[in-house]
Amino acid sequence: MSWLTEYVRPKIRGLLQREVPENLWTSCESCSQMILIKDLEKAQRVCPHCGHHGKALANERLQWTFDDGKYTKIELPKVPSDPLGFRDQKKYADRLKDAKTKTHLDESLAVAHGKIGGHDAVVAVMAYEFMAGTMGTALGEAFIAACRLAVLQKAALVIYTASGGARMQEGVLSLMQMPRTTIGVEMLKDAGLPYIVVLTNPTTGGVSASFAMLGDVQIAEPEALIAFTGPRVIQDTVREKLPEGFQRSEYLRDHGMVDMVVARPELQTMLGRLIGMMMNKPAAASEAA
Repeated sequence: MSWLTEYVRPKIRGLLQREVPENLWTSCESCSQMILIKDLEKAQRVCPHCGHHGKALANERLQWTFDDGKYTKIELPKVPSDPLGFRDQKKYADRLKDAKTKTHLDESLAVAHGKIGGHDAVVAVMAYEFMAGTMGTALGEAFIAACRLAVLQKAALVIYTASGGARMQEGVLSLMQMPRTTIGVEMLKDAGLPYIVVLTNPTTGGVSASFAMLGDVQIAEPEALIAFTGPRVIQDTVREKLPEGFQRSEYLRDHGMVDMVVARPELQTMLGRLIGMMMNKPAAASEAA
């Protein structure tokens, strides 16, 4: 028996066992079903079981949006990194440094230009992975830079919003970006250029109270939370039970705040069609096909 247990059994067990990478599978945040990470990435982080739209990185959205995933990122304007010398449990400058190292981004907004459906377009993507996509002076400058680039290229501007609101570490300077970004939107309107907003989960606070709700066309991803203040705070304030789906994409569409709810895999095609119609240009050959 010792020969069988000490020699044969370990040999058989070694032949049958295979090393499985730990990062091969993940579970859906909504339905908890197991999904191959490779399949989830192919599906643009949309659960194949329940259709839940998971959070996406800024660079992923740029790749999904532009034709053939080809685009050119622009360098963002430089701003003072810590204008107020703010510190809570950690220095604000250190928080920024950690966020830049972790995300490989300079700020919570990435800007690029390229083609969508064969049409020239500038795309700005809010990076929720960078300090929860909060809005500070750097984001305001980056948004203005995106607007100026769109005017220069006579191209449409598309922005994906995802934010926890204003960045408290910059105080009133953060709040000043609300009217500043609104001026950027007016630049596009004066030039007669389309401004399309894609609201993703979550879009809240000062972002939803400014440039996120000023689009010529307002698109939202399914089940995205779009609000100024969260539903729990509102419910505690008014002391009434809120309607089902309150502040979600579908509720806002049904009440006229959002024009359409579009699933992520269909967004690129829809954006190409909208830009073509709004710029009064025929669709590209590939789009027409």
